[in-house]
Amino acid sequence: MRAWIVHAPGPVATGPLRRVERPVPEPGPGEVLLRVRACGVCRTDLHVAEGDLPPRRPGVTPGHEVVGEVVAAGDGARRFQAGDRVGVAWLRGTCGACRYCRRGQENLCPESRYTGWDEHGGYAEYAVVPEAYGYPLPAGWDDQQVAPLLCAGIIGYRALRRADLPPGGRLGIWGFGGSAHLAAQVAIAEGAAVHVFTRSAEARKLALDLGAASAQDSDHPPPEPLDSGVLFAPAGDLVPGALAALDRGGTLAVAGIHLTDLPALNYQRHLFLERTLRSVTANTRADGEEFLRLAERLRLRVTVTPYPLDAADRALADLAAGGVSGAAVLTP
Repeated sequence: MRAWIVHAPGPVATGPLRRVERPVPEPGPGEVLLRVRACGVCRTDLHVAEGDLPPRRPGVTPGHEVVGEVVAAGDGARRFQAGDRVGVAWLRGTCGACRYCRRGQENLCPESRYTGWDEHGGYAEYAVVPEAYGYPLPAGWDDQQVAPLLCAGIIGYRALRRADLPPGGRLGIWGFGGSAHLAAQVAIAEGAAVHVFTRSAEARKLALDLGAASAQDSDHPPPEPLDSGVLFAPAGDLVPGALAALDRGGTLAVAGIHLTDLPALNYQRHLFLERTLRSVTANTRADGEEFLRLAERLRLRVTVTPYPLDAADRALADLAAGGVSGAAVLTP
């Protein structure tokens, strides 16, 4: 089968991905084998390829927004049947026994494992997933549309909840790609006024088309004080301005798995008056199930830029350059 691997982590301009041929994987106990029908291209894939996230498996295949069709099952795997459409997301395994798992915070499990980082992901024609970590997918969505929901959507949803947006509140979003354009729609559907900050003129237009109250450049001040904010751009230098834009008691959630270094914060200007800065770490399966139900009910509009599987390196380069509208999706 065709697959891409991270053969030499480094800047995307150096070509860290390599296309290879390798055998179709065999599903192990409790796993199902999927024929990949679509795979979203996530900024986390870029962090894996460029080495921002330390390599965990040499020659790993990236991709953790996978839509696949079950073609085989390993011993003991009975949750899905041949022909079922199954989604694969970032979280791939947890111990199930630690105090975090027992209290519903499996995203913090010290033994957690991740698709496209610890194990091969979906930049390939076939992939395997433990059936306990696969998602039944809602009907009525084509493969390309549903793929970005599996990480961009789920993580954006968790970040939105971590930002403690009050009913009818004012939300700021910094960066407006695959994840942000989905989280914004959830917030707007719940009655929030959403203000978007991004360098991309095309992304600003998309934000306004989706119902944002305003869209401006990343370093512009908001038109009104904000109750909550979500930082999707992996740029630590945006944090002070985002915190300063918060009203009293506001919360800023940082959605990415990687962030450049933070500049110095001034306590009085950035944190006083009970402003809160929070990180977001992966997701739980409950987050994913809840978000997929919500996405189906709200009929979220998923903006997709498609690429053939053979152009995965170009899709990643376009993402790095800010040249993707909405979410990039690979189709084998």
